[in-house]
This record gives sequence, C-alpha cells and structure tokens, in this order.
Amino acid sequence: MKPGARNLITDVAGLYVGNAGDEVIKTGATVMVGDAPFTAGVHIMGSAPGTRETALLAPDKLVQEVNALVLSGGSAFGLDAASGVADGLRAQRRGFLVGDQRVPIVPGAILFDLLNGGDKAWAENPYKALGRAALEAAGSEFALGTVGAGTGATVDGLKGGLGSASLVLECGITVGALVAVNALGAVTMGDGPAFWAAPWEMNDEFGGCGIGTHDPTFEPRPEARLGENTTIAIIATDAVLTQAQATRLATAAHDGMARAIHPSHTPFDGDLVFAAATGARALPDAGFDALRLGHAAATCLARAIARGVYAAIPSPEDTMPTWAEKFS
Repeated sequence: MKPGARNLITDVAGLYVGNAGDEVIKTGATVMVGDAPFTAGVHIMGSAPGTRETALLAPDKLVQEVNALVLSGGSAFGLDAASGVADGLRAQRRGFLVGDQRVPIVPGAILFDLLNGGDKAWAENPYKALGRAALEAAGSEFALGTVGAGTGATVDGLKGGLGSASLVLECGITVGALVAVNALGAVTMGDGPAFWAAPWEMNDEFGGCGIGTHDPTFEPRPEARLGENTTIAIIATDAVLTQAQATRLATAAHDGMARAIHPSHTPFDGDLVFAAATGARALPDAGFDALRLGHAAATCLARAIARGVYAAIPSPEDTMPTWAEKFS
C-alpha cells in the first residue's frame, strides 16, 4: 500500500470535501459530497453519539445510497449543519426522487465543542449556514487541522483538528479517511511528542517523531471534562460494496481509532465511523480484498487522526495548546 497523490480522502475519485468554520464561536462543519449518490454504512462504538439519519443506513432499509455525509461541531445544535447541506443539494435538484420532489439524503454526526473558549452566545443556530457554506466550498483539495468540524476540537492536553489520509492498495483500490478528532483520550504517548499512531506513519506525515515509550501501568486522568468529547470519521473507497459490506468496513475502521487514541471508545465519547463506497472498481477477490480493505481503513484512520492534531494551529482564547506549540 502507498498513500494516494493528495494523501486525502478525495484521492477516491468523485468525492469532494468542503469546510466552513467560525473562529469567534470556535466551531465548524465539514461535508463530503459525491459526483453521484454513493453507498454508505455506519458503525457507532461510543456511548454518547449525536447523529442524524443513521438508522436508514442499516442494510435492510429502503434507501441504499446517500448524497452527502456531514461532520459538525456544536453538539446537538450542530445536527442542523446537515439541514444546510440538504438545502444546497435540493437547490441543485439532487436527492432521492419521490414523485416530482428531490429529497437529499444527508446523514450526519456531531462532536461536543461548546466549552472550548469560543463565544457561544448566538441568537440563532449558526450550523445550518455553516453546513451550506461547507457544501459550497467542496473540492478535491482542502486544509487540515483547525478547520471545518475540527475548528474547535480538543484531545487530552492538546488542540484536536480535522485529519485525512489515503492509501492505494496493490489491486488498485483506493481507501481514504476523514476525521474530526475531539477525543477524551490522548493521541501522544506520555509527555512526549510521539503519536500513538506512529507505527503506521508514512513519509513523516505527522512529524516523523518515531515510536515513543509508555507506562503500561498508567491510568488515564484526562484533562477534559467528561462529556465534552467524540471523534467522528468517514472511511471512503472506490470499491463496489453493498451497504452491509460498507457497514463492515466502518466497523473495521474503528481499530484505527483505537490505535491512535488512548483510551478510545469511552463511555463519554460518541465515537462513530461512516463508510462510503462509490462503486467505481470491482474487488478482484471479493473475500481477500475485503479483508485488505478493512486493514487499509484502520491504517488510514489512525494516520488521519494524528495528521489532524499535528496540523492544528493556535487561535485566540484556546483552552489547549497545539501540538506544535507544545513540542516544536
């Protein structure tokens, strides 16, 4: 396996990512949209999720494809970001056809960033506008770190951020990850700069700090207040997958979260992974290549988590330092 040309989820052809953020509020939204509807699945491992339209992603439901996926800050308020995306898609006449109406299918997930130093005294929910702006900004290239859904994110002891990574398998299939990292747990080992994801780093993409050491007897005492967390992600591929296979891919990708965040999937995180498949390439070997897809998904997600934190930049009234501020 090797990283794609951009080392972004948009190395999966036909997918685009847009970000919108508000530095005063310290929050934002991220959307992934396709040239055409794509198959999607979801798997939730955290105990405190906040979601929209995830029930329809079950393999036994009528709608098998979606038009976009949304990651947002704002806790429950942030679910409105998907409404802004749906409005934008409806204006483009895109969505599930019902009679003469188009109904955009836009599942979404949120993270908690309401106590991160930003001004949350808004008179009107800002997330619908942020979602619409993110859709309008969608393209093949996008920034990482303190952008989009990662604008106000934090992890244990550091600012979090928006991360992405990709891999191209020997068979030609591409896998990519997009993640908003806002975890209760830590992404670096002990007091040093080395990332937990270091064994999967490629081309010094998050600093090349090498593999650190840790104390296996250490008990986590995170700096964050409990309930202010959640890491939400999307795994995408150009492979042909059923909705059941996409769900399995999302499940496998959670291994990457566990590799990169310690502890992960806690009772106070709403950790969630969407999976998306554009169906442009058939799996040469349906069984064996499905196994390799899961491995690639976990590897991509671990790398994307570290890249998001590594790329974070400081902003006024931050409650946590960036990785660069603490370790450069």
